[in-house]
Amino acid sequence: MTSAPGKDRLYVMQYPRDLLLDLHRRMLAIRLCEESLVEPILDGSIRCPVHLCSGQEAVAVGVCAALRQDDYVMGNHRSHGHFLAKGGRMEALVAEVFGKEGGCSRGRGGSMHLIDPSVGMLGSAPIVSGTISLALGAALAGKIRGDQRVAVSFFGDGATGEGVLYESLNFAALMHLPMLFVCENNLYATHMPIGDCRPACALSDIARPFGMESVCVEGNDVLAVLAVAQEAVAACREGRGPVFIEASTYRLRGHVGPDDNIQGTHTDIRPPEELARWRENDPITTFEARLVAEGAASDEELARMRGEVGREVEAAHAFAAQSPHPPAEELAAHLFKHD
Repeated sequence: MTSAPGKDRLYVMQYPRDLLLDLHRRMLAIRLCEESLVEPILDGSIRCPVHLCSGQEAVAVGVCAALRQDDYVMGNHRSHGHFLAKGGRMEALVAEVFGKEGGCSRGRGGSMHLIDPSVGMLGSAPIVSGTISLALGAALAGKIRGDQRVAVSFFGDGATGEGVLYESLNFAALMHLPMLFVCENNLYATHMPIGDCRPACALSDIARPFGMESVCVEGNDVLAVLAVAQEAVAACREGRGPVFIEASTYRLRGHVGPDDNIQGTHTDIRPPEELARWRENDPITTFEARLVAEGAASDEELARMRGEVGREVEAAHAFAAQSPHPPAEELAAHLFKHD
């Protein structure tokens, strides 16, 4: 697979206007929904751990825009963006984070257990690398059925230290499975810089010993991610998978919660100047600037879209507020499926 084209080679007007606006709306929905959770986390209204993905929206949106609705996605502890980008209902996400019966896991899972099989979101789980092998199983099932479904596993750079990833890479390559391994490299595994736990090498290189196609892409450029994902998905549907994608990105919030200081100690060791650099590379504001500069949208259109998405977020919170908590006597219900 070829390297990802740079920003200067991907002009906005190469794409249909409707697609461009849809990509922007999806990123905006994730960002505004995420940020709407900040105050409820700080005032204690939300009781479960919440890992915000603000700053990483372009990866989820770019990859999921290349998928069919019946393709599979599995996520991790930071999967609000994956859930929404794949088509999950925002009101079901917000209700789940608040632990309400109307949530996508009926309030039993919280922020880190998101699922909506109707749109191919098979689930997320906080155990590092915990869902990679499950996505592998979905890819194997798709190959056996011959339905050309593609399975995507989203994981962070910290997962590259787990053995199950390498076992899954080996099996996927051996069986030529239709699977995308998407590593969102935000440079930190919890609070550990990637340079402190790995020798110098591109994470995408770890797929090469398995004979697997791999590529590193600018993960804050939604068009670059989309282009790479479209090529990778096509390869999978044609039986040339799996493919490993390393997307370079950055989280603008703490590892867990809006700011790691809410854990009681200052644990965010990221240099302020590093944060400032990445804020300048914000995937949403930079894409907005490109849309306007290249004539795909006006400032007024984008402001109107922001208002519409904001009202969607307000409606999701209203839905969550009126949804009841699960009855205490039913907390163990729905844990197992009985045929």
